[in-house]
Amino acid sequence: MNNIKLQSAFFNLRNNKFFELFVVSIIIFSALVIGAKTYDIPADVLMLIGWLDTGITFFFLAEITVRFIGEPEKKRFFANAWNLFDTLIVVISLIPVEDSEMALIGRLIRIFRVLRMVSIIPELRLLLNSLIKALPQLGYVILLMFIIFYIYAAVGASFFGQINEVLWGDISIAMLTLFRVMTFEDWTDVMYETMAVYPFSWLFYLTFIFLTTFAFLNMVIGIVVSVMEGEHADEERAKALEEGTPTIETLHNEIMELKELIKKSN
Repeated sequence: MNNIKLQSAFFNLRNNKFFELFVVSIIIFSALVIGAKTYDIPADVLMLIGWLDTGITFFFLAEITVRFIGEPEKKRFFANAWNLFDTLIVVISLIPVEDSEMALIGRLIRIFRVLRMVSIIPELRLLLNSLIKALPQLGYVILLMFIIFYIYAAVGASFFGQINEVLWGDISIAMLTLFRVMTFEDWTDVMYETMAVYPFSWLFYLTFIFLTTFAFLNMVIGIVVSVMEGEHADEERAKALEEGTPTIETLHNEIMELKELIKKSN
């Protein structure tokens, strides 16, 4: 009976908005503590930061414990990838590696604690899940973009290599220069330099910018937005099923079934 009350209390606590906001504030504070260690600060302040970092680690351990005890089905807790990620980060943070050869890894693990904001905030989880699910479709777009980059880099290295070897010396350097052009980082300087020798070389740059910046990047944005809309729709459907409220699809199916029954009865 006491276990049920404890589980119910922890379940309500972990779903409490103020508790979630408090955890997010601690994660932000943890990021500030990590950033403070990169400055040249007095030894006393550094020791205080070390104690704060230890306290933050134990707070995260307590928070993970609350979430685990509050889970109605314990087996499902570690089935969630985000719960597994949070647990690994917290457990590894507990290992004392500051005075060992693993000190750098220990610091990296503490830096990754900032990523716990993604597991806490549902909107961030939706964004990241959408991006991961869009990767297979984005892969083909990126491959096509690489082909365009390679072709233009080969042309640029062949024609403009004698003009400026720093920018067009070989195909790899030419691809870096084209990335600069695509991001509009002083790309006109590059264009005017080649136009002094090849007056119509502006066609090379404009067609490249149109294909990459305007066409392919908009395709990437469109794919991510499309996947995000699908993820949002799936999430709304799952919430509706949990709450027992009918979705548009179920209502549509019921209407179609009623129409079929009316036709049969007539």
